[in-house]
Formats: sequence, structure tokens, C-alpha cells
Amino acid sequence: MARQRGIIKLKGTIGDITFYKTQDGHLAREKGGIDASRIASDPAFQRTRENGAEFGRAGAAGKVLRTSLRALLLNSADSRMVSRLTQRMVKVIQADAVNERGLRNVIDGEAELLTGFEFNIRGKLGTSLYAPFTTNIDRVTGELTVDVAAFVPANMIAAPTGTTHFKIISAGAEVDFEAETFVVQNSETAILPWNAVPTVAINQVNTVTPNSTKPLFLALGLEFYQEVNGQMYPLKNGAFNPLSLVQVSGL
Repeated sequence: MARQRGIIKLKGTIGDITFYKTQDGHLAREKGGIDASRIASDPAFQRTRENGAEFGRAGAAGKVLRTSLRALLLNSADSRMVSRLTQRMVKVIQADAVNERGLRNVIDGEAELLTGFEFNIRGKLGTSLYAPFTTNIDRVTGELTVDVAAFVPANMIAAPTGTTHFKIISAGAEVDFEAETFVVQNSETAILPWNAVPTVAINQVNTVTPNSTKPLFLALGLEFYQEVNGQMYPLKNGAFNPLSLVQVSGL
């Protein structure tokens, strides 16, 4: 891979060189690689086929999880979130100690490895929300809860420059990775002032199917706002809004 320089940037293929644009800039690379039919049939590429199958499974699982949390992710995700989540899903699949290599999956893996995943690396929950909170996943009732004790926003929330208000958001998701379906419920506080006045205690309960046997995910995040002439505007279009998987229960 080479980086294009100069005033004129190229796109397309000239001879054996392909020119293309990414978020890292205008790049160029030489055409090449092994014929796809050989990879699909040659015994020498058995491991490649196995890795490819599991990587594809990880990508599909990541898409289902992202879709279940879409309402929150619309304002709380960075440009590399999809690839980072897929990489984490690969680790979940690799933890499957039941199935053979190439057949491993999320269900038999360790979904708990997704705990702590940050959907926005530009604004992480751990460096934004310092107020103590507790979480709980109750499979019997299907309740995924977040409790935040009363706190002083100006002291316990590290907000981006320009913030005047904020909101605490959460979601509980029950995900069936095999059927690619989900049940989700979201919660949010009112838009609260970012000042030195203590909040009330916050309790958010997100309910999914009671006695579920599917993996359950609890996400927690913040949304920042700026008040202008009495109107609330998402701060910088949500560029620094954190959202994290604070608790995961897999089976």
C-alpha cells in the first residue's frame, strides 16, 4: 500500500496498480493475490477457509448487535466502530470450546468478552462519566437495569467544550444471533443542565423477554447538548457521545 501525493488524486486501475480513497487518504496498491477458486478448493488453504468462515460469522453477529442498538448508535459511534466490533466478535468466536475450528460461533463462544466495548473511541464512557453507577441483568424478569446515585454534573461528567446540557441513555438488548433477531428497550433521562446542582438518583430499567436463553447486552452512554437561544442542539453532532457495553450475559 502506498500513499498518493500531488495535486491530482487518482481512482481506478491503471495496469497492475489500483488507486482508491479511504478515510486515511488517497492510496494505491498493486493488483495481485491468489485465485479465489484455488482458495475455495485447495487443501493448502483449509485454514484460510476456516478463518474466513468465522470472520464472516463475526461480521454478521456484529451487524445484528449494532442494529439492536441503532437508536443509540445514531449519535454515539466512531468511523471505525464496525471493524473494531468485528474484531472483538472474532475473539468471542475463538473462545468457543465446543465446535471445531471453522464452525465456531458466538452462541458457544464467550459473549462476555464484549463487556467494556466502547462504540465511540473519540468519547469513552470511562473518561466521561465518573459518577458511581451499578448495573444488573436479571434473566428471570428480563430486566436490565442501571442505577446512578445523585451526583454533581460539573464534577462527575467530563464534558466536551461547549456543553451546557447532557442526557444519560441506556439500552437492554436480547440478541438471537442464529435467527438474526433481537428484542430491545431503550431508556433516557430528560435533558439535564451540566452545572453544580446535584441531580436526583437515576434508575433506568430496560425490559426484554423474561427467562430468555439468548445473550443479553446492557449499554450505557451520554449525549451532550448545547443550548442556544432556548433551543437544545446535539453538541458537534454527537461526535464525543460515549456509549459502552457495561454488562453482558451470555449462555
